[in-house]
Amino acid sequence: MDLNSIAIIVAGFLLFALFSGRLQGTVLTAPLVFIVFGYLVGAGGLGVAQVDPGNDALHLVAELTLILVLFSDAARIDLGSLRRDHNLPLRMLVVGLPLVMLTGAVLAAVLFPEFAFWEAALLAALLAPTDAALGQSVVSAREVPVRIRQAINVESGLNDGIALPAVLLFAALASASHADTDAGEWLQFGLLQITLGPVTGAIVGMVGGRVLDRVAEKQWAATSFQGIAILALALLCFVLAEMLGGNGFIAAFVGGVAFGNTIRHPCTFLFEFMETEGQLLMLITFMVFGAALLPKGLQHIDGSVVFYALMSLTVIRMLPVAVSLFRTGVGWPTRLFLGWFGPRGIASILFGLLILEEMEVANVEKLFAITIVTVALSALLHGVTAAPLARLYGRKAAAMGECEENRVVTELPLREGMQQTQDQPGLL
Repeated sequence: MDLNSIAIIVAGFLLFALFSGRLQGTVLTAPLVFIVFGYLVGAGGLGVAQVDPGNDALHLVAELTLILVLFSDAARIDLGSLRRDHNLPLRMLVVGLPLVMLTGAVLAAVLFPEFAFWEAALLAALLAPTDAALGQSVVSAREVPVRIRQAINVESGLNDGIALPAVLLFAALASASHADTDAGEWLQFGLLQITLGPVTGAIVGMVGGRVLDRVAEKQWAATSFQGIAILALALLCFVLAEMLGGNGFIAAFVGGVAFGNTIRHPCTFLFEFMETEGQLLMLITFMVFGAALLPKGLQHIDGSVVFYALMSLTVIRMLPVAVSLFRTGVGWPTRLFLGWFGPRGIASILFGLLILEEMEVANVEKLFAITIVTVALSALLHGVTAAPLARLYGRKAAAMGECEENRVVTELPLREGMQQTQDQPGLL
């Protein structure tokens, strides 16, 4: 990337920052803006910014982003509160997520006969995680009941880490069916990845949480350096797992769960980091997606790709979610609302960039193209519908009175920190 490209990209970030408060609660969500911005200045548009996704520096940024997203998303979910108050996202994760993968795999196998079964399963797993950032107006809208906002928040915080082992396993099996390597060797590799990673992450996260509690009680570490220690723990989970033969990304996710449910002092620095530096890393990812990945995906676009992308955002997602919410007491408007607001975003992009391209899968370009088109459509459709549908559903929920939707639950932090409502003024 040359200096002209850097100057154009930095100017775009500055311009968005200056008007970010005005854009809050509108259809112009940050991910959508940066995807469009990246596309316009990149290879698909004016071509004034040269962005190569294969660049080592960008690859490092992508890895760092995924590690921090997995760790921080997991660390902010209190498992006790999840079991006690949040049965809706629990149902969506335990029942809905596997059904989403199964439905997506079956439709992919029917629609793309050139795919081996494991390739169809891999595509479904790549597109299973959701990203609440693409529908930020929903999780930050006071009109929407807290329980429903938190269902979307908690589900998106955990489903990327839960889907990751399936992505790795299906990628290994798809590679085994294509490569000359013995299938048993690939399966052994995949099993080591999804076993050693969690063990390493759990140990590092638990020990790290207890050590940080201890030094905080004794006031041995300054607050800012406690934050640096948390970030170092996330990276340590990744590095140690990779050294031992496990998967570092799974280790980062499990380490975040263990850390967040071990430490007793508030992790304010972690949330502050994800509001600033973490947000910057994610927006860079969306910009790279628009500049380099979206033009690549559009080269392979056809009717079947668009149809599957639309099905992934609707039937493949909404039907399993509706099934998972049976006997929870919530009505059909809520089931449809929760089913629709399962945007595909940062996890699908990074899984494709960091995992799919490294595997010897026969139809890797088609798999990547479908993933790219689905994320792009999600950014557009969920971005423009988030604010109006949040207001519409909010009025519907208010008219319900005392019901399951309006039941009081514990609020867990969003990826961007504690709950911030749309009627708060933006700060520059």
